[in-house]
Amino acid sequence: MKVMVIIKATKRSEAGELPSEELLTAMGQFNEELVKAGVMKAGEGLKPSSEAKRVRFHGNDRTVTDGPFAETKELIAGFWLWEVASIEAAVEWVKRCPNPMLEDSDIDIRPLYEMEDFAENDPQGEIRDQEASLLQKMSLQEASVQPYLFFGGRCEEALAFYEQALGASVVMKMRFNESPDPVPDGMLQAGFENRIMHSSFTIGKMTIMASDGCDDNSKLDGFRLALSVPSETAADSAFDALAAGGHVDMPLMKTFWSPRYGMVTDKFGVGWMVMVPAEQP
Repeated sequence: MKVMVIIKATKRSEAGELPSEELLTAMGQFNEELVKAGVMKAGEGLKPSSEAKRVRFHGNDRTVTDGPFAETKELIAGFWLWEVASIEAAVEWVKRCPNPMLEDSDIDIRPLYEMEDFAENDPQGEIRDQEASLLQKMSLQEASVQPYLFFGGRCEEALAFYEQALGASVVMKMRFNESPDPVPDGMLQAGFENRIMHSSFTIGKMTIMASDGCDDNSKLDGFRLALSVPSETAADSAFDALAAGGHVDMPLMKTFWSPRYGMVTDKFGVGWMVMVPAEQP
């Protein structure tokens, strides 16, 4: 079951008094225990109500009131979202929590509604399906897409080239013969046992993953990596470095979307679009 664990506000928290270093450390250790146990799903502290707004609903009218709000006992100073086996299990966790305030305080535990609770009012399951769809969309909003390049046996060479040409930093590198799990028989081309199974490297703010692949048949086509740099000088330098041993597909030039733009394919077959972003009006 899911529960919201609510830390009630106190006079000192509403006055904006911050927790001590000792309390922050103790709460951090408690949160670590929650995470390790798979209980904690989210948690935040809230600023005092003096920095808050309240919206009152009355029919079609909406009235906005600035904080602070007088009813301290009704206010909250922070919360967790936990997933626990039972409300009793949540109580046991709360008992282990350090006092979150510098004075006497209260923590409320409120079970969250599950879609099953609304089954009687949703006999066809339409609202349940809509909720599931929304949850899926929300999870995809947290997704990230990263390019994964297969170099057909030349990954080590490529990593060294990007370090020199673009100032790349190799974050990690694992070879097939270093894998914790054995590679299935017949999966690798002969001689690939010491090749790179997985690696990642950064260029500026971008993380790229790369591998030798399982054989030398990998082809890098049908896409390009867009490299945005802050100046024309930087564009010239990166473009020339990538073109060494490769070929220029479109020379650097001024376009309607960029003061400096060009396309080049490096010696490993990776296509690049090098550009300087247009100035915003």
